Amino acid sequence: MTLQNPPVAFGQAHAATYDEKYVKLAAMRDALHLLISAVFADLPAKARILCVGAGTGHELIYLAGKFPGWNFTVVEPSGPMLEICRHKARDCGITPRCIFHEGFLHSLPISTEFDAATSLLVSQFILSTEARVAFFREIAHRLRPEGLLASADLASDTTSPAYQSLLSVWLRLMRETGSQPEQLERLRVTYTHDVAVLPADQVSAIIASAGFTAPILFHQAGLIHAWYAARMAGVD
Repeated sequence: MTLQNPPVAFGQAHAATYDEKYVKLAAMRDALHLLISAVFADLPAKARILCVGAGTGHELIYLAGKFPGWNFTVVEPSGPMLEICRHKARDCGITPRCIFHEGFLHSLPISTEFDAATSLLVSQFILSTEARVAFFREIAHRLRPEGLLASADLASDTTSPAYQSLLSVWLRLMRETGSQPEQLERLRVTYTHDVAVLPADQVSAIIASAGFTAPILFHQAGLIHAWYAARMAGVD
C-alpha cells in the first residue's frame, strides 16, 4: 500500500472496542470465513497462509482451528490491532504456527512461499486504482504459482439507484454496532470520499490485472463482495 501510517481509526481506541462493536454482525463474518475454508480446503496439509490486514485476527483464528497443520504469516499495520491478534493466538494455542509482522505488506520480504492469502476489507481503503493494483500484485509476488487469493471488499455501482437502496439497508444493519444516527450519516460520507467503493466488475478487473486468473465471486452479504483467484505463472 502507498499509505505510510495506519489510519487513525485503527488506533488504540478503535482496537479496544472493535470486536465488541461488531459482535452482533458475527454471523455475516462467520459465513465468509466458512466459504473461504471451502475455497482453501484442498490446500496442502501443511499449507502456508498469508493474512493481509488481519486486524484482530478473526480469519486467522477460524482457519487455524479448522486446519491444524497450517502455518500463518499475519500482516497488520496497526500495532494495537495486531496486539489483540497476538493475544487471541496465544489463548488459542496457535502462536507457534504464526509469524506476526507489524507494517504494510510492502515491508514484508518477498518470497513465493505462500499457498494462499486472505485480504478481507483491506483494498477498499486504497483510493488510487494504480495503488490498488500494486497492492494485489504485492500479494501475487508472495504466492507460489497457482496459489490462491481470497479477497473481500465493499463493492457497488455508487451511481445506480440500486446502490442508494442497498446503502440504506446497509446503514440500518450498522445500527447493530451501536452507531448513532449522526455516525451513520458520517459513514455515508466516508463511503463517498474515504473508501473506494467500486462496481464489482471493476474490483474483479483490478485483481486480475495484478497477476491473477479471472476472479470468481463466491459470496455477497450486503455491500461486501468476496472473490477467489489463482496466481498466474510469470507474474513480474
